[in-house]
Amino acid sequence: MRTRLLPLLIVLLAGVLLALGFPLAGITAGVEQQRVVVDRIDDAARFASLAQYVTARPGAGKTPDEDERQATLSAELRRYHELYGIRAGVFFRDGTPMAAAPADWRVPEKGEGARAFSEALAGRRSHDPHQIWPWDDDGRIPVASPVVRDGDVVAVVVTDSPTGRMRSRVLHGWLLIGAGECAAMLVAVGAAFRLTGWVLRPVRVLDAASHDIATGRMKSRVAAASGPPELRRLARSFNEMADNVEEVLEQQRAFVADASHQLRNPLSALLLRIELLALELPEGNEEIASVRTEGKRLARVLDDLLGLALAEHAAADLQLTDIAALAAERVGSWRPLADDEGVLLSYEGQRAVTGWADSVALSSALDALIDNALKFTPAGERVTVGVAPDGETVRITVCDRGPGLTEDELARIGDRFWRSGRHQNVSGSGLGLSITRALLAGGGATLSFAPNRPHGLRVTVVVPRNPP
Repeated sequence: MRTRLLPLLIVLLAGVLLALGFPLAGITAGVEQQRVVVDRIDDAARFASLAQYVTARPGAGKTPDEDERQATLSAELRRYHELYGIRAGVFFRDGTPMAAAPADWRVPEKGEGARAFSEALAGRRSHDPHQIWPWDDDGRIPVASPVVRDGDVVAVVVTDSPTGRMRSRVLHGWLLIGAGECAAMLVAVGAAFRLTGWVLRPVRVLDAASHDIATGRMKSRVAAASGPPELRRLARSFNEMADNVEEVLEQQRAFVADASHQLRNPLSALLLRIELLALELPEGNEEIASVRTEGKRLARVLDDLLGLALAEHAAADLQLTDIAALAAERVGSWRPLADDEGVLLSYEGQRAVTGWADSVALSSALDALIDNALKFTPAGERVTVGVAPDGETVRITVCDRGPGLTEDELARIGDRFWRSGRHQNVSGSGLGLSITRALLAGGGATLSFAPNRPHGLRVTVVVPRNPP
């Protein structure tokens, strides 16, 4: 969920930052150009104040004062051009230059300069030139200001400014904005990680608690103290559900245990009466032998039911255990029985492999698996028990050379009271593997079944190597 939620948040945050960054970049460029335009308007106004006292055209008869005013204006324009590199000139209404720097510069015939000149002839100063962007290498800013005498526009001051420095300042401002956007994006990503962690932490806790309950640790609960209100309510509902499920399971286990225990006494009395009745019947009576067999089978089923209830109810005492030594010990305990039945029982694998398990429960599970393998393995065949490390787990395998199971039967093996139709003549209640699975699940171990080629059954127990 985090991998789906994080990209969504990051895309939204990036969209917000871009939506703020582009207008800010445009405003920065506009402010910088406006500052340049205001400066040029001030310069044009100063030149206009000098030009309004020049009344004669160049080449016409002029008084000494008029020559001095025009010389002063020309000198100012030349120094201005030399110092700033800005073309500037004062032009009469018909475009004839009063003074210009450089001397050959004239009023542009089209473009922004022509528009600014026309506006100034109408008595308006330039106020909104075309926006120049950093990539406009040949962009210039023309500014015009009217020269007014006695209320009439007699000439126009025109400046034509290069924009290299302005574009550099705009680009520098954009780089600062970009750096700020990147820093803000990093902060936003960090905040998104923290936010998703805060939102999903209760979900992860719920998932862990659900996994614990699914694997038999019914005491797992969720602390509904953090996260959004909806997830806190979900955590409380989960705890209530877990309490109810645990209560129902406890009632079921108690019922099975009580029923198994209560049925043992009348069943024992019934078997005793059958034995007394057998004394009155002829030796070898088939009916009484059949009744004895069914009675013993019922007693074995009750014992297994009680064992299953206790296995599901008992808490695992997990300790660091030498799995290899324990498996070798159980093989040694079962070898005399295997020898009596003509089956070759052997241990294969490493001599020391540790894992976390309940040694008593694991021993009982191995006893059930070895017993089951010996039941179905004919004389002269082999049963092997092996232990090997596998990454973070330890694998215990019990392989027999019996008839094995079909694919459909493998899907059902381990179900309570289920037995293959081909094995009904073999003693058992169909609860042995269910008890084994319950014993292993309490310690976090798993049980699986597979064919053992060319024939037989391979049972694999996986025990964790790390503490839970």
